[in-house]
This record gives sequence, C-alpha cells and structure tokens, in this order.
Amino acid sequence: MLKYILWSVLTTLVLTEDLVLQPRYLEDVPQTRVVGGKVAKPHSWPWQVSLQVQSGSSFFHICGGSLIRKGWVMTAAHCVDRPETYRVVLGAHNLDRNDGLEQIMPVSRVIIHPQWNMRNVGAGFDIALLQLPTAATLNSAVQLAVLPPSGQILPNNNPCYITGWGLTSTNGSLSNSLKQARLPIVDHQTCSRPDWWGSSLKTTLICAGGGSDSGCNGDSGGPLNCQVEGRYYVHGVTSFVSGAGCNTFQKPTVFTRVSAYIDWINNVSSLMSRDRADRRIALLYFFNRLSRHFY
Repeated sequence: MLKYILWSVLTTLVLTEDLVLQPRYLEDVPQTRVVGGKVAKPHSWPWQVSLQVQSGSSFFHICGGSLIRKGWVMTAAHCVDRPETYRVVLGAHNLDRNDGLEQIMPVSRVIIHPQWNMRNVGAGFDIALLQLPTAATLNSAVQLAVLPPSGQILPNNNPCYITGWGLTSTNGSLSNSLKQARLPIVDHQTCSRPDWWGSSLKTTLICAGGGSDSGCNGDSGGPLNCQVEGRYYVHGVTSFVSGAGCNTFQKPTVFTRVSAYIDWINNVSSLMSRDRADRRIALLYFFNRLSRHFY
C-alpha cells in the first residue's frame, strides 16, 4: 500500500552545475520537504481528477489529472506507465468521504505519448490521455478544463495555481481534501540558466514557483491552472521537482507544457472517438444482418 501512496507525489530529477543524477521518483529522496498551500474551496477546480489504482479489493489515490473532454482525462505519463487497474474520481473534494457529487469511472484505455521515456523524465513528453468508457456528466462539481491555444507561452510571473491531494508536512500524510498553492510562472530564459535548471530544461516544459510553495502540495499529473484574461486554463501537467527537495532554491516545480501537445491531444481524442463510432456502426450492421437472418 505504501508503494501506491508514494506514487502520488512528484517524480524527481537532480540537476546542478557539476552533478547530474538519473531521474528518480520522489519516494526515493530522503527527508523531502513539503511546504505551502491551503485547502481549496470545494469544487472550485471542477476539472480536477483523482487517479486511483487498485490494490487488492481497494483503490488508492496515486496521481491527479484534468478532465479535458467528457470522455477524456489528461495526466502524466509516469503515472500510468505500469500495467495496473486504474479508475478516476471526478467531482471529489475530500477523498475520505462521498458527498454525492462524485463520479467514479474505470479507465478503458491508456494512451501514453509515444516519445515518453520512463528512464529520462527530464526529456519531456510526460503526458498521457485516459479514455473513459462513458461520458462524464457536467454539473457544478464536474466541468471541463480549458486548454490553451497551441504554442502559447506565458510571461514571467503569470499567476498560476497547482492543485492536488499531496503531502501536508515533511514525512507527513496525504491531504484528505484538495489543496492549492500559488505558483507564478518562471520564464524559460530564467529557468534554463546554469544556476537554475540549466540548459537541459526543454522548451516543452514549464517552470512555476520557486518560493516557499512548491509542487509537493499537488500530485503528479495534476493541473497547473493559469489565469489569462480573467479565465483559468490548464497550462501544465505536474511532472518533476528537484531531488534535493520540493522547494529547493532556484529549482521550481516543472510541468509538461500543455500548449506544446495540443495537436497530439486533438489527434488522439478524435482518432479514438472515430474508432469508437466505427465500432458502434459495425455492431449495428452486424445486428441488422443478424435480425434479417432470423426474420
């Protein structure tokens, strides 16, 4: 059970001027620091999803995600690159109780970006789409995330929030209630400086935060919600932090930049939707022929 709980925190990558370590998951980093954030107003981020994995007869929260279509959830590739039985919970706030607004669905298909490499999280492509067997019902607790235009880059200090059910204190427990932490954008020019994340920071990634609050307050795969002209867009998928600690100086939380993958998201969702429609047509044709045979 401990293995599954620890998956819910961010993956890690240590990059310094004179030392480069292979990417590791955060559970492998001793004495991880977790700071900042506060409990969000219930259902104030209605596209937030709890991604859960089955262990025995129970399911446990491992990562976050965003509902981007009625039948599609976006999350991090590293959350779903193991053969497990997954489900998603929509409309949740406190994971320890049922408010009657939750929608619990199995995951019918996992589609990981083809260039994702689990041995090199810093290379990017840490993004996956989960197809649901039925469409979500939209209401006050469940809404679709708004994705940014393809290629859009936000300016330095643009206001954003990370959300998730992450750890609440050093070596502490997961938060039962959804939390949020304000993480302003750190532009690529700054974040790729040698004393920050360095030149290895890909342009398909986003840095945010770097102060007392950090990504440890949210789960891997969860959204970076950024305000643009009075509206929130999901600009990032939570990917990794520094192995030296979640709020390490000049090592902001790093996210997959969603605007770099809009074409891939659209192509996958439309292709799979057409595939599902084609299968329905084939079934209708089959039953139509079958009925003619008997009648």
